[in-house]
Amino acid sequence: MSSLSTYLDELEDGDAQQPWTSPGPVAQRPPRLLLTLLGDYWWQRTEPLPSAAIVALLAEFGVSDSAARAALSRMTRNGLLVTSRSGRRTFVRLSARAADVLDDGARRIFSFGAAGASWDGMWSLVAFSIPEDHRSARDELRKALRWLGFAPLYDGLWVAPRDHANGVMARLKELGISTATAFRAVAVPGAGMASDIAARAWDLEGLRKRYEEFIAFAGLLRDQTAAGEISPMDALVARTRVMNEWRAFPAMDPDLPGELLPPAWPRAVARELFIACYDLLGPLAARRIRQIIARYSPELACRAAYHSSELTLSAAEG
Repeated sequence: MSSLSTYLDELEDGDAQQPWTSPGPVAQRPPRLLLTLLGDYWWQRTEPLPSAAIVALLAEFGVSDSAARAALSRMTRNGLLVTSRSGRRTFVRLSARAADVLDDGARRIFSFGAAGASWDGMWSLVAFSIPEDHRSARDELRKALRWLGFAPLYDGLWVAPRDHANGVMARLKELGISTATAFRAVAVPGAGMASDIAARAWDLEGLRKRYEEFIAFAGLLRDQTAAGEISPMDALVARTRVMNEWRAFPAMDPDLPGELLPPAWPRAVARELFIACYDLLGPLAARRIRQIIARYSPELACRAAYHSSELTLSAAEG
């Protein structure tokens, strides 16, 4: 099964400098935005929604009608959406393939940063050599490795501090790459501390800064939401941006063990704030979703719901 990263790219650097109640770069990628919205508020539902309601949902983020309809067409061609007609109206729903991808991604996103198992000191390594004329395969492999928690120690040698060898071999087979191998190993004593390996493979200082930016914004957003200062319209945009920002972290920090990290690593604080914002904003955001869908299909609007960070569904308020 393809990973969520096949369809969803990381947010651009610098996004956190904008107010989280403005659409920002989220609106620049309508397919990703639509998958996020359906995953957050139409999770595990099979009823098709009017395409006009989808276009209106995307408009909340500044997406034009033409860009929204182009995204619907593209996602249908790629097998992520299924379209149907009733009279002159067009309806869309997630394909089974897209639903599986979102479920897989949700489990990863919401479990990221939770207390992990202690590290056994062993590394997973992948060595590969792919010719320049097979650049697309090389790019796909690098994306897959990032998703699995690897980072490049050297050009053709990627490492991860968890046992991901089986996952790598399965992905290599899917991609049809035979000039690569995966294995598990420990660093030779005297060859440098394990934390030195982590510091070479991952940009820990840049990652710390990204966490700290997230913490500053999410802390303010949590306080404003708890104080009742966020409207349903702003809550929908802010919750989506918080999700997109958090979703970018696993590719940059694959739950690196504490033994490999500098002191006072901010991941746990960032996770606590993400969960607080996501859960607090859920009822408000879902209320806005229902208001929009009700313009086009009142009988479907009541079925929109939000799920918590524990993937527990709750009915929208109001």
